[in-house]
Amino acid sequence: MATLSLNAISKSFGAAKVLHDISLAINDKEFVVFVGPSGCGKSTLLRIIAGLEEATEGSIVIGGEDVSTAPPVERGISMVFQSYALYPHLSVYENIAFPLRVQKMEKAEMDARVHRAADILQLTDKLHLKPGQLSGGQRQRVAIGRSIVRNPKVFLFDEPLSNLDAALRGDMRVELSQLHRSLDATMVYVTHDQIEAMTMADRIVVLNGGRVEQFGTPMELYHHPSTKFVASFIGQPNMNLVPAIVEGVDVTGVKVALSGGAKMVLPVDGSTVSTGDKVEVGIRPEHVRLGNSGLEISVNVLERLGGVSITYGTIAGDTRFCASLPGDAAIREGTSIILEVSPDACHVFDAAGDVLRRKSAPELVAWG
Repeated sequence: MATLSLNAISKSFGAAKVLHDISLAINDKEFVVFVGPSGCGKSTLLRIIAGLEEATEGSIVIGGEDVSTAPPVERGISMVFQSYALYPHLSVYENIAFPLRVQKMEKAEMDARVHRAADILQLTDKLHLKPGQLSGGQRQRVAIGRSIVRNPKVFLFDEPLSNLDAALRGDMRVELSQLHRSLDATMVYVTHDQIEAMTMADRIVVLNGGRVEQFGTPMELYHHPSTKFVASFIGQPNMNLVPAIVEGVDVTGVKVALSGGAKMVLPVDGSTVSTGDKVEVGIRPEHVRLGNSGLEISVNVLERLGGVSITYGTIAGDTRFCASLPGDAAIREGTSIILEVSPDACHVFDAAGDVLRRKSAPELVAWG
């Protein structure tokens, strides 16, 4: 397998610039996921790596070799698309073997590669069937098998699970993670689904408007988002963003008055904000608990999911707030509840959407 380096990649379609100076270093045998909303440039970036699109500026290096101008077949990559793109009249064996037949590989070697891929993907007993006789998940595995037999340096996946139902997507996430471990391969995977990103990736690239917002491990992005966009995109349910006004800054942190009247001292570096500035306090739904003082939430909708109750409501009638609480919590729609949150669990974002850095040894301060 191989490392993959993107060096100052930019892409324009006429006057419209869709990728802006993207530089990434992906390690050998790493599973990296590009995630972001529709139109953020993630699929375009993957197609540039594959050689299906040409970068306007920048270079691509795979395994130490500059492949910026090389055709796809000479890049040492293999790509699995959103559509299975299987030949309906060919058997599973012939679909997997197709790229090897194009290369005019010796039959013995081809047969060995096809059976190895089928064994990895649990398709050995399906090799004689046609794609129409398979489930959606099995057809996707055939498409992946067609990539495996080529022994590429880098595997590329373009939203391969989006055509599957929820249950199959969950199963395929597990299978792809196991596949990565068994092949010990370098993989780059594109999705708009942050759950896929969080559960499969070694590291995640969060893209927004053709720019990299943050590149890090799933837990780094969850616990230490660098921007409001990353904070609100990573995590399920989404992070709550509560408007607040800075009331003071000192060595303990930043004192804020939240929408609804609650006050907190948050252990973050306040050197970039001043009294009177507008900020937003990020609170994850799972980081609150029922209490006697704190945020007063008017409960509008309650989803009982067994082990957890997802509560949707508002603060002061206009700021939306979601809380993840125990499944048997004594809550009813149309009533109010009080939620407590530790200041150390909060994130603070300035007017530009950048996070205020946490203090290295935060001092927890009670509600004001």
